[in-house]
Amino acid sequence: MHYRLFFVLTVFFSGYIYSQNSRANLLLDSIKLYKNYSKDKVRYTNQQRRFFAERARKLSIDLGIDSVIVYANRRLSTVYWEIGYFDLYKNLNKENQYRAEKIRDSSSLARAYFKLGNYFMYHKFESDSAYHYYYNAEKIYKALGNKFNLAETLHEIASIQKDEKDFTGSELTSVEAISLLNQLEQTRDVKLYKSYLYNNLGLVFDQLEQYEESISYHIKGLSLKQSLKAQAKSVFQESYNITIDKSTNNLALAYKNSGKYLLALEYYNRILENENLINERPEFYALVLNNYAHSLYLTKQLQELPDLYLKALQICDSLGGKVAEYNSIIINQHLAEYYNDKSDKQLAKHYGYRAKDISEEYHNDDLLKSLLLLSKIEEGDIAVKHLKDYIKLNDSLQKNERQIRNKFARIRFETKQIEQENARIAKERMWLLIISVVLVISFFLLYLVITQRNRNKELKFIQKQQETNEEIYNLMLSQNESIEEARTLEKRRISEELHDGVLGRLFGTRLSLDSLNMNNTPDAIRTRGQYIDELKIIEQDIRKVSHELNTDFVSGSGFIDIIKTFLETQTLTYELNYKLEHDDSIHWDDVSNKSKIHIYRIIQETLHNIHKHANATLVNISFKLKNNVICLKMTDDGSGFDVSKAKSGIGLKNMNSRINDIKGSLDIISKKDVGTTVTIEAPIA
Repeated sequence: MHYRLFFVLTVFFSGYIYSQNSRANLLLDSIKLYKNYSKDKVRYTNQQRRFFAERARKLSIDLGIDSVIVYANRRLSTVYWEIGYFDLYKNLNKENQYRAEKIRDSSSLARAYFKLGNYFMYHKFESDSAYHYYYNAEKIYKALGNKFNLAETLHEIASIQKDEKDFTGSELTSVEAISLLNQLEQTRDVKLYKSYLYNNLGLVFDQLEQYEESISYHIKGLSLKQSLKAQAKSVFQESYNITIDKSTNNLALAYKNSGKYLLALEYYNRILENENLINERPEFYALVLNNYAHSLYLTKQLQELPDLYLKALQICDSLGGKVAEYNSIIINQHLAEYYNDKSDKQLAKHYGYRAKDISEEYHNDDLLKSLLLLSKIEEGDIAVKHLKDYIKLNDSLQKNERQIRNKFARIRFETKQIEQENARIAKERMWLLIISVVLVISFFLLYLVITQRNRNKELKFIQKQQETNEEIYNLMLSQNESIEEARTLEKRRISEELHDGVLGRLFGTRLSLDSLNMNNTPDAIRTRGQYIDELKIIEQDIRKVSHELNTDFVSGSGFIDIIKTFLETQTLTYELNYKLEHDDSIHWDDVSNKSKIHIYRIIQETLHNIHKHANATLVNISFKLKNNVICLKMTDDGSGFDVSKAKSGIGLKNMNSRINDIKGSLDIISKKDVGTTVTIEAPIA
């Protein structure tokens, strides 16, 4: 019955575990499927992809595994970013930051930091917050040795440094990232990020007015992107057009800024040849159209102006949004510049002030350009005022840029300080732990050595004491044997005297009386008969005594004699009376010498304690045999003591040690003004 029940339970739990595992596997498969669906931009709309990603997240929460939830959140946050749900994007990555820290997943934590950096960089335009998150991601990727993600993060940091006018820092960061990518297999993603970094270096050197270097890096980046497009399948080639157009625009800008206007116009024309650009990317189209128009302006080709400027401005105004509004600042500046050259002050002021009003919201270099432009357009005090505002803002921006650069440097410095401090604390803790462990081990070993030494001393002392006890007991036995031998000799001598002397004489007398028994008078016969009978009785009594004297002493009575001798001597010294009772059934010859020595010493110590502490006048000592166990009881009529409060002195410790050595037991009962009873039980074997 029990086996059947066990079998049923085993089958049930095995089925339960199997069903749970099967459910988990099904959930994992479903999560993976929904995540793949959410990546497919060709077959599904943005809202459908959002549904798939949210479904994967819900299933991962049902599964309850943090690592699975983290990856589902990462996919959903990417979808949110792509369709413009930026606050949901931030919240998911904040959650991922918490979950990754909880499960100590460094890679996921770094990715959460990176995505939060993107949020503040490209949505909130808060460079210091973005830098903070990117830098945290950088540290983790360095620790993990993840070169690709580290290079990706360094690219974002380099972009921030470029925007904040830290051109040297941006250059160094970009070169470091390119060096990391050169160490990797030159895959599509690696080459693509190298092209991004070359583009950033081109922009940095353009700002530094080192145009040849700028053009060189832009050409490198553009060439990489074009080669990647050529190598890609036809379905994916279109996706490279956006990044290629951006690099082409930056290269054209470098040519324009370097004064090579015809080359700039050539590259701008390449972009504008795409007739669908205005519909596909109207913001970018307006940006390129404005740059193209400005290049025409610089070459004095004014036939299409200001129509191209106005067309670009109209597109920006119709689109709205921060990017389009920001691009409109430059177009308004170009229009103001154009109309000022045409001496149309009214339109020049209109577009100049419009550029100034929009740029005030951003408070950047474009506001400076607007103020400088207005100082040229206006006259008198107004022009002076704009020039003063320009100088003041320029100083403020330079100071702010220095503060931001210093802040970035301080973030790195403070982080390194914290890392160094943590490393120092960790090192100190490690050494403290090592020293503590060494000290503990040393003290433990010292304790073992001291304990072992004391134990050895104690064992040597016990061994010496035992040898001494054995020697004393052997001497006592030898002395007792000598006494017994003397007694035996004396008994034998008396026996011989009785047998050979007295009996011989009595036998002679009896014979004499027999010979005199010839007198046959009744009285004589009766008298002689009486004497003869009496002599026979005497003969028998003497013979009996002779035989008893010649018989060996009771076996084993030697130890009790030793105890008696000791008691007589010791009680006389201590002025005590004693009474000894012993059970003759105890065969002391069967008891080991060690047991007899310990019993003897315990009696000795007990008598000493009675004399020293009890003020007793009488001690009763009894030996009894119960179930092959010797029971020794010693009772005095002394003052007694409180056993629970009594200190355990060396004497009592020795008594306990002795009784334990023979596997016996010791019990002490005492009452004040009544007396004390010490009971010892020791097995014979």
